[in-house]
Amino acid sequence: MSQELIDGLLAAFPMPAVLIDQTERLIAANVEGATLLGPQVIGRHFATILRQPNVTAAIESCLLDRKPRTARHLSNDGAQDTTFEVTLRYVPGVGAVNGGAVLICFDDITDREHASQMRRDFVANVSHELRTPLTALMGFIETLRGAARDDANARDRFLEIMEGEASRMNRLVGDLLSLNRVESEERVRPKERIDLVAYLSSTIKSLGPIAESGGRNLTLDAPDMPIEIPADPDQIQQVFTNLIENALKYGGENVTVSLTALDRDPALRCPAVRVQVIDDGPGIDPVHLPRLTERFYRADNHRSRELGGTGLGLAIVKHIINRHRGRLRVESDLGKGATFTVILPQ
Repeated sequence: MSQELIDGLLAAFPMPAVLIDQTERLIAANVEGATLLGPQVIGRHFATILRQPNVTAAIESCLLDRKPRTARHLSNDGAQDTTFEVTLRYVPGVGAVNGGAVLICFDDITDREHASQMRRDFVANVSHELRTPLTALMGFIETLRGAARDDANARDRFLEIMEGEASRMNRLVGDLLSLNRVESEERVRPKERIDLVAYLSSTIKSLGPIAESGGRNLTLDAPDMPIEIPADPDQIQQVFTNLIENALKYGGENVTVSLTALDRDPALRCPAVRVQVIDDGPGIDPVHLPRLTERFYRADNHRSRELGGTGLGLAIVKHIINRHRGRLRVESDLGKGATFTVILPQ
């Protein structure tokens, strides 16, 4: 088989692919393969390029017994670690004196690995979050059946704690169901148009008692005229209820919600609205900002649990904003408060 034909066949592969003949040297590579392994790979011994023992062992075995093999190849694309599933197949009549060669294809499975790890982490986190209140409930039930059976004061105290733990589980299950529902609708763009000013005013009014009970000042800075956007009304209210509640729980004395209409947003490339939830609280360490919207991630784990947080609120907010083709930005420094910015297309 001519080199031109070999190169043409490899070029048709949609994934990185190389060919190694019985001299144990690379005799061909498509553009993707050369990008993955390096531009000057033709003619080099495979052991100087593919240095991972499991891959080199698979190549040696395939050249020897001509049986199919698979292996894992780990790499880095400059931004993140990548994982490839390597498939090896023997091709007769190719290479040095037509002695045959091994065709090696690299299938990028990084996203699948990441999704699988996320599922494992999610199950582990849910199990942990539910186990803690369940363990507490079982312990108090056992105590109430035994030593505290006739102790009225202890019974009332334990029942109050049990109610709190049961409420925590109920919130967690509710947020899990909400997250599942939001994820299932994420690709369906909302078509109903709503007046965002009216919905923000309604949200501020409903959260007023919470602000007052905590000694917080909650204000809305918005235009007097209606501003309409395409949105799911329940989900939009959920986004701003969550963000404002967080500001009231973890922020300082003053929480301001600001609404601005934009003729054109550079990121969305269209007319948009910008809503900012600003507090003057202790702020968030910048090291936490990239991970705030991860499921069950908490910047202050102990304080979040004390205040009834499930660790899912910002994950739900992120998915809702993604469904609305918007953007979420978080800016904060320790001691300087925090600003959560939501940008939505008009």
